[in-house]
Amino acid sequence: MNKNITNTMNPPSVFKQAFFVNQKPFPWGKAFSAGIAAGLPVLIGLLLGYFEYGIIAGLGGFSFLYVFNVPYAQRAKKIFFVVLAMTFVTFLGTLAAPYPLAVAILMGIIGGTAIFIFGALRIAGPSAIFFVLVFSMTTGMPVNPELAPLRAGLVFLGGCLSWIIAMIGWSFDPHGPERGVVKRVYVELASFLDSVGTEHFNKSRHRVISVLNEAEETLAAGYIPWRQTDIFKRLYVLNNHANSIFMYTIEHFAKSQEKLPTELGQTLREISKSLDKQQSRKASKKILQPDGMFGDVSQLFEKIYNADATMNEPASKINQAIQFNRPSVKNVFGGAFDKNSIIFITALRFCFVTIIAAIIAFEFNLARSYWVPLSCVAVMSGATIVATYHRAIQRGIGTLAGIIIASVILATNPSGYLIAFFILLLTFITELFIVKNYGLAALFFTPNALLMAESTTQGSFSFTYFASARIIDVVIGSAIGLIGVWMIGRKSASSRLPHIISKTIRSQSQFLLVLFSEQSKGFKAMDSRELKKMRTNISHLKIMYNTASGEIPVDREALGYYWKVLFSIEQLGYLLENCAKDKERPVLSDEKLAQLLYVCETMAKAASQNQSVTIKYVPEIKEYPSITSELINLQKSLQVPVTSRNM
Repeated sequence: MNKNITNTMNPPSVFKQAFFVNQKPFPWGKAFSAGIAAGLPVLIGLLLGYFEYGIIAGLGGFSFLYVFNVPYAQRAKKIFFVVLAMTFVTFLGTLAAPYPLAVAILMGIIGGTAIFIFGALRIAGPSAIFFVLVFSMTTGMPVNPELAPLRAGLVFLGGCLSWIIAMIGWSFDPHGPERGVVKRVYVELASFLDSVGTEHFNKSRHRVISVLNEAEETLAAGYIPWRQTDIFKRLYVLNNHANSIFMYTIEHFAKSQEKLPTELGQTLREISKSLDKQQSRKASKKILQPDGMFGDVSQLFEKIYNADATMNEPASKINQAIQFNRPSVKNVFGGAFDKNSIIFITALRFCFVTIIAAIIAFEFNLARSYWVPLSCVAVMSGATIVATYHRAIQRGIGTLAGIIIASVILATNPSGYLIAFFILLLTFITELFIVKNYGLAALFFTPNALLMAESTTQGSFSFTYFASARIIDVVIGSAIGLIGVWMIGRKSASSRLPHIISKTIRSQSQFLLVLFSEQSKGFKAMDSRELKKMRTNISHLKIMYNTASGEIPVDREALGYYWKVLFSIEQLGYLLENCAKDKERPVLSDEKLAQLLYVCETMAKAASQNQSVTIKYVPEIKEYPSITSELINLQKSLQVPVTSRNM
């Protein structure tokens, strides 16, 4: 999320932004593994005397491109389902190949379904593009529906090889992703304590909440009930300590004008360093005790000391029950399946435009007509309108250069081991540069896809043929993608922001009622429907805001207003969820509850009608003053002239 949106008065042009190169480090290990996953099936096919089968199995190697730094328990399931999906679309593509209209419709359905699933489950990865690619390439193979089981089986075998490669790291560091995110929690927490009494307090607070939520999700994803290891238990307890330290700081030092002793932050950084794999069995450096401790500072230090002790205690003493409250897949999809859900809207748009692109390509009888919808899909894969423009520019320039590379390679009539080598090399380079810039990746992905597609045919590799045909395909596909996104979705997110803000505030008021009313006695708030609803709404609001921030044109003044509202809503959600973990919550009087609900409903109504809210009295919750403060802050964030909120 762009926290500096209001400070960006003169952002660079869309064209210049498309050529921005990220400063992320090269993923050497992942890139090499991706190359092996794509090239090894081809090599095995060659050795067994079935080169074409090896190429088809290599399509299953695209499954590895969905590998990201998530817990291995989650990675195993994710890649397995990706392999099954790749197998299914291969089977479907082979059967549908004789029927162009069916191919066009299925291509849109496959793409839209993938967009919806990846968006609803918030799965990182290239989403729909490789499912559509494998389906398209299968339809471009020699038409032979009887080969559907064979081709699907080969892709499945190639995908299984990708699964094995993706899981190799588990044997060396089974909890590496979980360890990494908890380490980042303590780094951010240290910076947060350093920010107390400074102007950076709110920004640092937001970063801590973001990484704490990420850590909670990561640990939940990596949790295996029947296999609880020592390191996982320590990470779980450490994350709970981090939540406790953060909440204590919010409750006691949020309004402090004085800085905390630097030793507190230094100690948290030492705990973070002790989470390195090489040091995980060593005690961290001697804990640094600040001079002149008293009162709340002393209590805060005690909490940090307890966290540090977790790293040194014997495993037998770490017996805290592990509990996670993960929403069911049914609830997740139910929340995303809504007419105002940007995930559902984006999936429908993706499906419709892809079908149109495929039908146009077939109607014009373009050679290898599936490259048109593929270009359209690649362009529409941008998360926002701006990102779509970036993709179009990057796809166009990168593909044009890539076509030249492909034409040179194919004009030499490569065969056998040389093709296997090129597939491995080009996949390796693609994954190496994808983190830097999509255009750089397209430069190498294009010849790789062309090489794999054309290697299953007996056609001649003419430079003129490839250069002209593919350039036309890219231009037509990119244009359709841009026009479709512009016509259907250019203001779909910003126009829905008031509604989703109102809906989210109302869900928070319902959860607040559950927490502090008589019904809270003996009630498991962490398992409640109200909490799940609040989580879903906050998640959708964040996605909606991010999408709106990438629209063209964008009202930056209005976007700055919505950022403040989102900031307060997210803070309030975190505070309410942590309150739900406390079994000793107070029961508020009916008068206080009625006033709290009145305050929330006033804000929700004002947000839905684009009106400035009237400040109302917020009753004090003595045990949770931060909740009271955040409700006041949310009212203030909504108290802005209407003219600055018209996006």
